[in-house]
Amino acid sequence: MTASTANSTASPIRYPDVSSSRAMTVRGWWLVVLNFLIPGSAQVLAGSRKLGRFGLYFTFAMWVMAIIGIVIYLIWPQVIFSIATNPIPLGAVQVVLVAYAVLWVILTLDTLRLVRLVRVGTRARPALALFSVVLLAVVSGGAAAGAYYANVAQSGLNAVFQAQAAAEPPVDGRYNILLLGGDAGPDRDGMRPDSMTVVSIEADTGRATMIGVPRNLEQVPLVADSPLIGTDYAPDGSYDCGSDCQISFLYPRVMAFDPDMYPNAVAEGSNSGVEATKDAIEGALGITIQYYVMIDMQGFSDLIDALGGVDINVTEALPMGGDEDGNEIEGWIWPGEQHMNGYTALWYARSRHTTSDYDRMQRQGELQTAILQQFQPVNVLTKFQGIVQAGTQVVQTDIPQSTLSYFIDLALKTKDLPIDRIDLTPPLIDPEDPDWDTVRSTVASALVLSTATDTAG
Repeated sequence: MTASTANSTASPIRYPDVSSSRAMTVRGWWLVVLNFLIPGSAQVLAGSRKLGRFGLYFTFAMWVMAIIGIVIYLIWPQVIFSIATNPIPLGAVQVVLVAYAVLWVILTLDTLRLVRLVRVGTRARPALALFSVVLLAVVSGGAAAGAYYANVAQSGLNAVFQAQAAAEPPVDGRYNILLLGGDAGPDRDGMRPDSMTVVSIEADTGRATMIGVPRNLEQVPLVADSPLIGTDYAPDGSYDCGSDCQISFLYPRVMAFDPDMYPNAVAEGSNSGVEATKDAIEGALGITIQYYVMIDMQGFSDLIDALGGVDINVTEALPMGGDEDGNEIEGWIWPGEQHMNGYTALWYARSRHTTSDYDRMQRQGELQTAILQQFQPVNVLTKFQGIVQAGTQVVQTDIPQSTLSYFIDLALKTKDLPIDRIDLTPPLIDPEDPDWDTVRSTVASALVLSTATDTAG
């Protein structure tokens, strides 16, 4: 066989079809981008139209719901707050987001099948595959994260707020909420309120007045229908337990000896100690208290840490820990502007050996205002899980779930307004021998002034 004959019978050399490879690369990028922008469109153009149409219908439905949600939020935000604070809609949101995450995984993998990576340009294959994986992680991961946070919110709502409790109406146009800082430290038996503040909120405007109640108020008159009246607690209508009978002792005493004094309390999200304290503060201030919120001071620092800390202007050096003689002090909080973590903020609220109880009340009020300022939308969203987990550990309340959307809307108004504060302390009030007419007239004047300021504004 000659050389020419051998060459003529050999298989021809095949070169890659460069134009076809380029076309498949361009086609691949188009399909991946279309799948990202309009999930389902890639299948309608180049694959299973049935799957594609399902993806398109689901995508368009999500877009429509998102647009409607934005419009409603701009016009009537309380509707969105209702959805975000109701476990049933939150459960529906979880289902939709999980379904969307699964659908996106299916559509993305099917799009990669349609791309036919083996026919895409060699250099473009890893970039196209990596780009698809990143988009898959962003979209499906985002939807899954949204479902997870919806579940966290649902669990938090069920753990803290009352599902079946009836909503209370405003009284004289105001909601009065009792804030109790419960301190069950290792140096005391049981828990007693170490901080008592009434937050009175104007129901229409959100203007708030904080009323600081000293924990050492004595001989406190109880509200007229209190079951404690006529018992050893208040034989003559005022809380009387002998010498040094402070209002803060009422909670632990009732809880220790008469936990069933208020038989409906537990079913309504409260307890007898809280209800007895409410009866005393209502009688003392001459107002009606609709709800309470108790924060466990032992876990208080977790909530502040979850919020990212608080900013406080410290006016004098305060010891952390120690006793009245200055022994075993753990550290100092120095004067000046400080961004405090939870541990430092807790000592700022607790420290008292170098100052008075009334100074501490004022610091606790500053801390409450600073925490309120930290509840910014971006801050809450980025630290949502930690805030909810901290809240479920440290917060007890009888506020019904059905009222949350209203109170969120009201709180947003409150944040944008000045917060008034009065403290029932010397020289205005002598806690050991209070003039109750002065107490009630002071409170009434503060609330009237707050309402008048709203009207003028």
